[in-house]
Amino acid sequence: MSQQPELISRRSFLEGLNLSVGGLALGVVPTVTLAGAAPGAKGKPAELRPNVFVHIASDGQVTIVCHRSEMGQGVRSSVPVVVADELGADMARVKVVQAVGDAVYGDQNTDGSSSIRGVYQSLRRTGATAREMLVAAAARRWKVPASDCEAREHAVFHKRSSRSLGFGELVADAAKLPVPKAESVALRPSSELRYVGKELPLLDGPAYVMGTAVFGADVKLPGMLIAVVARPPVVGGKVVRFDAAKALAIPGVKQVLELPVPKRPYVFQGWGGVAVLAENTWAAMRGRAALDITWEDGPNAEYDSVKYREALLESVRVPGKPARTVGDVDKALASAARVVEAEYYAPHLSHAPMEPPVALARVANGVCEVWAPSQHPQAARTEAAQASGLPEDKVTVNVTLLGGGFGRKSKADFVAEAVHLAKMAGVPVRVQWTREDDIRHDYYHSASAQRLSCGLDAAGKPTAWLHRTSFPAIRSTFSEDVTGPVARDLNQGVLDLALAIPNVRAEMGEALAKVRIGWLRSVNNIFHGFAVGSFMDELAHARGMDPRENLLEVIGPPRLVSVAELGVSALPNYGAPVEAHPVNAERLRGVIERVTAMSGWSEREKNGRTLGLAAHRSFLSYVGVVVSMKKDAAGRARVDEAWVAVDAGLVVNPDRVRSQMEGSVIFGMSLAFHGAITMKGGATEQSNFRDYKLVRMADAPRTIHVDIIQSDAPPGGVGEPGVPPVAPAIANALFALTGTRVRDLPIARTVPV
Repeated sequence: MSQQPELISRRSFLEGLNLSVGGLALGVVPTVTLAGAAPGAKGKPAELRPNVFVHIASDGQVTIVCHRSEMGQGVRSSVPVVVADELGADMARVKVVQAVGDAVYGDQNTDGSSSIRGVYQSLRRTGATAREMLVAAAARRWKVPASDCEAREHAVFHKRSSRSLGFGELVADAAKLPVPKAESVALRPSSELRYVGKELPLLDGPAYVMGTAVFGADVKLPGMLIAVVARPPVVGGKVVRFDAAKALAIPGVKQVLELPVPKRPYVFQGWGGVAVLAENTWAAMRGRAALDITWEDGPNAEYDSVKYREALLESVRVPGKPARTVGDVDKALASAARVVEAEYYAPHLSHAPMEPPVALARVANGVCEVWAPSQHPQAARTEAAQASGLPEDKVTVNVTLLGGGFGRKSKADFVAEAVHLAKMAGVPVRVQWTREDDIRHDYYHSASAQRLSCGLDAAGKPTAWLHRTSFPAIRSTFSEDVTGPVARDLNQGVLDLALAIPNVRAEMGEALAKVRIGWLRSVNNIFHGFAVGSFMDELAHARGMDPRENLLEVIGPPRLVSVAELGVSALPNYGAPVEAHPVNAERLRGVIERVTAMSGWSEREKNGRTLGLAAHRSFLSYVGVVVSMKKDAAGRARVDEAWVAVDAGLVVNPDRVRSQMEGSVIFGMSLAFHGAITMKGGATEQSNFRDYKLVRMADAPRTIHVDIIQSDAPPGGVGEPGVPPVAPAIANALFALTGTRVRDLPIARTVPV
């Protein structure tokens, strides 16, 4: 057993960057006023010690801190490249280290498809700040204007004399200069960027393949115990009695501890229950099975998915609170020659990452240290501080690689459990969730009911659009007395939907949360995209039109859709200014036109195949999807091929964008065909992949084609936008193939697949 974890701790972070032997270090997000040169220790050069993001050692080694979490999306291969490219560093001489959870790094939450789009410019300024200091140091040494010098290929060059100095040679002089303000530095022209926009290797790929990558369960500490927890089957439940003696009789079991009962709002607290601590995971699991627990289920014991579905549908059959209003929808619907209507339902979903939650904690000598696959290490740090009773500056959260996340690991309940148990047990404790724990005790994606109505005039033209949606809001996990969505919850696929229809209204129905609700990859776009994408196809068939032509007509001509045209007072817009990221009908039309051209849409019913189309704007990107469906030898409908066109603005790493789109197709297929968490007696009925199924290799399309549209727009999201159009594209292809219209997910409930 190793004597120390393999991962870097905050206390050893500066030493790990060799700052103790001199070097130039620069702060980045958020913008921080950095001090000038600090006097070095005797015999050592002066150095800057601000909020560390970039470090250049005297031997020329550049170390870049990645402040976002790596879960296979390649963020450690993309974020550092932006900094290095602006700096002029040679990637072969760049080392990437993972940041611990700390507010000095700005927003570390690896969620919302924001790792590039949210900080692209500030990352570039970080590299530019370092570059300007190195250039200034070289210019002083050569006694030439800085404007005559340039940084590239890990050195500063003087254009006229062909002289050059390596980065390492300039560190000592650069460290003595004042640090320019980030907003004042000049960024390179895009044409000078060597790496951004190019195919980049996956930094951690070799470690994945060779089995040397360090995930949460790979970290070990001397004297640690493994804990599994028996959690209440119903949210809000608690322990009545248990038999600790039976668990302690299992060989290897060392302690049985009861966890605190959480209070509403639940936020990121643990679920409570009883933990069994043992020398190994198997002993802990056997001990848990022997506890013979009696539970009090609490106020949610009557939660039943069948009844809840009907309640949600009833909610959208009556007027709700308006969130978007253009014209007079009621009058237009009343005078319509025909009204097309449909209701859609999507159940709760589980994140189900391949790596279940896990966290290792040590609480000793007035400090708390955590090692965890966290998407949101600052939230984990806050939760660990509360659980340990220590101030946050005494808590370190070390981020391991994540074996998938999808939003689940941005919630820190598993970290809180580990810290509570380490504190109570007096030894390091690793809390290990099983697959059953993960499925039964998740922060579930909202169930949703929606009703869409479209009025047509005598010529078949749409004159009115009414969209009602009801779902338990994520805010219910963070605040009491939440009775349903508010307008900003409809930002995802309802408020920002481009419609060339004169009368539009969106309404929200009430829905009380009975479980912990959390964001899952694409969030509300999943059910909004399914309903809108499916209804567009239904509308096309009702009008006797090609679904592609109907979709383009309903979206309307190429244009920037103003907030006034959308019929909202303001657009949340994923936290970005509308001026920089407007709702752009031209870009939405562009992905539709491109993906239908790729797929041969004009021959969409040929050789036994049928095609289904859907498109969606989310996280400031635009994605169009076409899927081909065929019947296999047994007569079951199968996705045979898929095409994706994505306009994500400026793309840093095309390889990772392509990978994310391919993964989105598989992820979206799993949700469409199989995804459903159902409740009975307040408890989750599913437990593992046998009853919460994912798409397997044999069910995957034989080919997924991805086209990345070149764009001058600012970077948009990538990890999530590919998911929303997948389910409606499948449902539309299935209708074309079988004549069966799917309005309730998952598809496997009603159609043999």
